[in-house]
Amino acid sequence: MTLALASPAGFASATHRRRWIERVTGLGFALPAFILLLLTILLPLAVLLWLSMTNYEFGGTDMDWVGLANFQKALADPIIRRSLVNTLLYVAIVVPGGVFGALLIAVLVHRRKRTRSFYEVVYFLPVTSTLIAMATVWQFLLHPSLGPVNGLLKWLGIGPIAFLSEPSTALTTLAVIGIWQLIGFNMILFLAGLTAIPRDLYEAADIDGCSSGIDRFLTITWPLLGPTTMFVLVTTMITAFKIFDTVAVMTRGGPVGSTEVLLYNIYLEGFQYFHTGYAAALTFIFLAFILVFSAVQTFALDKKVHY
Repeated sequence: MTLALASPAGFASATHRRRWIERVTGLGFALPAFILLLLTILLPLAVLLWLSMTNYEFGGTDMDWVGLANFQKALADPIIRRSLVNTLLYVAIVVPGGVFGALLIAVLVHRRKRTRSFYEVVYFLPVTSTLIAMATVWQFLLHPSLGPVNGLLKWLGIGPIAFLSEPSTALTTLAVIGIWQLIGFNMILFLAGLTAIPRDLYEAADIDGCSSGIDRFLTITWPLLGPTTMFVLVTTMITAFKIFDTVAVMTRGGPVGSTEVLLYNIYLEGFQYFHTGYAAALTFIFLAFILVFSAVQTFALDKKVHY
């Protein structure tokens, strides 16, 4: 028995058995996570893909297989194209404002000692508030005749502006509200990144003659905030793409479709018109846009980030 174990064949057999046991044990530990992934993500996506290739309507008892007809209809639908353009315009406004505005506030707040906690709470309040409830407050603030914003504009000699009733200003107004909601959370992330930067680097920069605040920001702060900036940029972009609540409460896609966005149209098709199959196809298009934009941003920025 001892000679058998000591032989090369016995040693190889024991090694193979040990590796097999390790693999089975590893699969056993990974199995609960895989089941959770299957039930919460993969299975719903499979059902969504199946529904997107049918003409199923919510509450109906039968359906027909239509293949890619729903996707072809979506690509040819002028309303969907307009909502996609509006979504991209909204993202183009919210992402730079939400990222760089939060970075500026974080840099200004980071050096404060006594009032830092106060500013953190003030800027983080919009994150904790329910935006649907705050939408009512924004509607009052921006009211053409009763709102204090237009009251201030009248006092300054500027005529009243129908922020939510004019097609030229409605989407921009919603974007500003979106920045207001995001900037506090992004500021906290940037503050965490600023706190992690060693102070020795700034002292060494002062010795080397880099005493200007702008120079220190460009040579030390900004490069070392690369990982935080990439995370904030990707999450802000995803959140901006998911614009729905303010549109549903404040404008309902108006005026004249100027604030119709992709997610709101998915809601209308699925829960107002009960075109479940078509809404599923729109959902896949929506997910594809988020996936492509996130992947492009990640791969483009990852090469420039200093870890």
